[in-house]
Amino acid sequence: MNNKEIAIVMAAGLGSRMRPLTYSTPKPLIKVLNIPLIERVIDSLILRKISKIYVVVGYLREQFRYLEEKYDNLILIENDFYERINNISSMYLVKDLIKDANCYICEADLFIPEPSILSNSSEQSCYFGKFIKGHSDDWGFIQGQDGRIIKVRKGVDDCFNMCGISYFTRKDSAVLANELEKVWGSLGYEFLFWDEVVDRILDKIELKVHPIDSDRIIEIDTVEELEAVEKSFMK
Repeated sequence: MNNKEIAIVMAAGLGSRMRPLTYSTPKPLIKVLNIPLIERVIDSLILRKISKIYVVVGYLREQFRYLEEKYDNLILIENDFYERINNISSMYLVKDLIKDANCYICEADLFIPEPSILSNSSEQSCYFGKFIKGHSDDWGFIQGQDGRIIKVRKGVDDCFNMCGISYFTRKDSAVLANELEKVWGSLGYEFLFWDEVVDRILDKIELKVHPIDSDRIIEIDTVEELEAVEKSFMK
């Protein structure tokens, strides 16, 4: 059995909802409590002893170059499609890397207060999720009676919402890679989120939710949310 674990960190986007801060700084490099968001994600992966970390960059990509010097096992991958193709493009660029490895896929703009978040995580394919009571307009998961995810979509009620980290076993990573290759170039592919590709293969993989508390991974989308998080954790 191949137990190698790699990680894909998605850092190519414009971060438009956090303007004006992101006019000059890519969102993953925005600092919270004096540490760039992406470094908190990377430190969690390092603690997990991930063999290779691939960071997909696009917008203001030159600002990420210091990461290759700071982390020995980190490699930058440049996404030239980021302005005209949705984040499916970042995953398409790494499809050959994920085919033969257990793989974490992480957003780069997460505030992770405690890097041990991945230390005891599930060994099966999963999305990390927070349970949200009532309606949510964010991405969430519809689950079957056995807990298996049967639908990934936006706009859900009383269910787990995604929070920016997922894990795929080698077997399921290969299925995802093959589907990315199949979808690329098809009608409307440029508008797809990579999670919509996952939704297409749920009958071929066994994907569950790894529940976490709401304060263990915090997505920050606006300047107001940034200020609120800093105020809260400084206390």
